[in-house]
Amino acid sequence: MSTRGMGRAYLRGNVWWIAYYHAGREVRESSGSAMKKHAVALLKRRHEEMGKGRPAHEAGKVTLADLRALIEGDYRLQGRRSGRRLRESWGHLEAFFGEREKALAITPPRLAAYVTSRTDEGAAAATVKTELSALKRAFNLAKKAGVLLPNEVPAAFPTIAPSAPRRGFFERSEHEAVKAALPPDSADVAEFLYWTGWRKGEALGLRWSNVDLVAQVIRIETSKSGEPRTLPYGAVRVLVELMKRRRELADETQRKRGMVVSHVFTRNGEPIRYFRRAWVSACIKAGLGKVTRAPDVTDAQGKVVKRGRVIRREAFRIPHDYRRSAARNLSRAGVPERTIMTLCGWKTRSVFDRYRIVSESELSEGLARLAGMTEQVVIPRKVETLEGRKRKGRRAAS
Repeated sequence: MSTRGMGRAYLRGNVWWIAYYHAGREVRESSGSAMKKHAVALLKRRHEEMGKGRPAHEAGKVTLADLRALIEGDYRLQGRRSGRRLRESWGHLEAFFGEREKALAITPPRLAAYVTSRTDEGAAAATVKTELSALKRAFNLAKKAGVLLPNEVPAAFPTIAPSAPRRGFFERSEHEAVKAALPPDSADVAEFLYWTGWRKGEALGLRWSNVDLVAQVIRIETSKSGEPRTLPYGAVRVLVELMKRRRELADETQRKRGMVVSHVFTRNGEPIRYFRRAWVSACIKAGLGKVTRAPDVTDAQGKVVKRGRVIRREAFRIPHDYRRSAARNLSRAGVPERTIMTLCGWKTRSVFDRYRIVSESELSEGLARLAGMTEQVVIPRKVETLEGRKRKGRRAAS
């Protein structure tokens, strides 16, 4: 096979080597093979790399930190809002592989070892899948930019079965109990989420510039799905009263403090950013959480002298469960699925199907309907008498 104009392949001992020019200097490299065709193939591959503008052997210098810079730059360019999650994912990747680890050293076996390590640490399957997705995205960006060639990217990433989706629902009584235990401003956020099914971040980021109190319409231009969303809330009396109350509180705060209240959901005029502690406490008070304590300290007679310290406070519901509850409630009300997806902000049917989970009460209602239907249909049962069997026998004999 001719290599004219590309360089040369030559035998050195029992191994074939190649020589070619790059950036005005001769580069020599061993093919590691005793067969000339392997050397020629390597020579062609090096010319392909140079044709794409990447210096030979440059891939060996690419580190995990370089891949991180690529994906962070892509996030900024695309205006993606999940930068915090990306930093968390990359922190775990760097803790395992090392920040200065070579990209070429991240092979499928090492990726499998990463999955095993993170699983042993107690990370959920969905979390590990998100971390690997970030790494895969970074490799694809490197390939697209010509920093790495296709054969230098891991051929396969581990397949992780998704964990079962959350099945938490808020019945109306449960929502009312949690809302009653929350501070007034946080309770208004919970009320808004229960009726709209919006994401918590969308509700907390809602500004008065997005609200038309006269037309009773809320419109946000950007959302997680990347599309604008309109909520004509005038048909829901609870939301009408909620928006009116929030506006009155905003006006009062502006008069007293001399500040501009830009957000709908605020605490003393400042946007609410975080209410997890109040949420957990409210869920525990409503019977939707628990407190785990260390053993009590007792004296010689067994009398408790000091109660055990609190180890963990846990809520059995999270604000995101309101999305699932809203989907179920809207579906029960006979709202078309496409309308539910538009109101709550689901872009694809596959994502919507993960939220539209049938609860036990719904299954019970379905069985009750089945029982009611079968009880109404009475199937007559024909009973054959002795005389009837005799007549049948005489007809058969004749």
